[in-house]
Amino acid sequence: MNTAAPALTPTTRALAWCLHLLVIGLLVLAAGRAVADDGPRTGWIVASSVLCGLVYAAGPTLPGVRRSQRAATLWLAALGACWLVLLALSADGVWMAFPLYFLQLYLLPRRAGAAAVAATAVVAIAGFAGHQDSFSAAMAIGPALGAAVAVAVVRGYQALYRESEHRRRLIEELTATRADLAAAQHTAGVLAERDRLAREIHDTLAQGLSSIQLLLRAAERALPEAPRNAARYVDQARQAAADNLAEARRFVAGLTPPTLEGASLADALERLCTTISARHRLIARFHLTGDPAPLTTAHEVALLRIAQSALANTVRHAEATTAEVTLSYLGDHVVLDVVDDGRGFDPAFPLVPDPEAGGFGLAAMRARAKALGGTLTIESVPDHGTALAAQLPLKPTETEPEARP
Repeated sequence: MNTAAPALTPTTRALAWCLHLLVIGLLVLAAGRAVADDGPRTGWIVASSVLCGLVYAAGPTLPGVRRSQRAATLWLAALGACWLVLLALSADGVWMAFPLYFLQLYLLPRRAGAAAVAATAVVAIAGFAGHQDSFSAAMAIGPALGAAVAVAVVRGYQALYRESEHRRRLIEELTATRADLAAAQHTAGVLAERDRLAREIHDTLAQGLSSIQLLLRAAERALPEAPRNAARYVDQARQAAADNLAEARRFVAGLTPPTLEGASLADALERLCTTISARHRLIARFHLTGDPAPLTTAHEVALLRIAQSALANTVRHAEATTAEVTLSYLGDHVVLDVVDDGRGFDPAFPLVPDPEAGGFGLAAMRARAKALGGTLTIESVPDHGTALAAQLPLKPTETEPEARP
């Protein structure tokens, strides 16, 4: 089979039906003129026309004609033999050469199809000249011109079909690429949202639960010698649980932290230091330097969460007695410093995050600062405390994503 032959489409089906009608019309014309002339070969012409029509009709019903080049060649040979008989009997058989051109070009390979068309045109010219008992250039014009038109039409259609198939494949590839891109963007969005949720949970619920745990342990140690102190610790734990519940509800609703509602970032940080000092054995003091400048909600939430996480780490790990929280407005940057006098650690050996022991705080703080185009630096020496500094630009960068509380 001609592997370049296009598959059947609505257009090719319509062209095929036009070819069927053309063949039927030409065979009926040859048989009808023979009957009208009532010559001695009338019966043979009608019989050969019918035979030619039957052989032609068998082609579309045989699936092997399109699937096998051998089957297509055999069918074309049988059809050509019938046509030769018709051409030998009647000059009107010459017109059947035109549909044969299309069949040969469509079913045979490129070179074989062109050779078959040339041979058919020569036979048609010779057959017609034999019936006229003479030859002139005008006799060759019709079959030759028909062959040229058939070649041009089929080659042009095949070129258009190949271009159409190329565009179809490009569209399919583009569609697949868009689908892959959409899937990748969806996956990236899911991962980004998962990271955001992890940071929020760590900086709110996890830190609150850790604070409650420390308060309840303090209450346990105070019993039974100091029941009043134990009751105070339990009351503070209850208040921490209430604050955590409020944080969780607002977190689910996608709202700003309660400490930032109706208050500035400085007020929220000062309130945080007061709460930490009241609940734990740590004196946390807040300082404000520079002229306060308006901050976006994303900046305020990020700095508040970083301060919460840093103080929670100080309470849980540092064994510090004091912590200094400083919010500084430095021109086009805002800086949050948290410095404690605890036992410190070696930054060269950072804590490895662990589901049981924690260690996710520093990574979460760095992620928050980086998401807003800022930086997070940590300086610490064993037994000499820790200093943390988060620096954010006052003007969001162009690539900065819109942060959510």
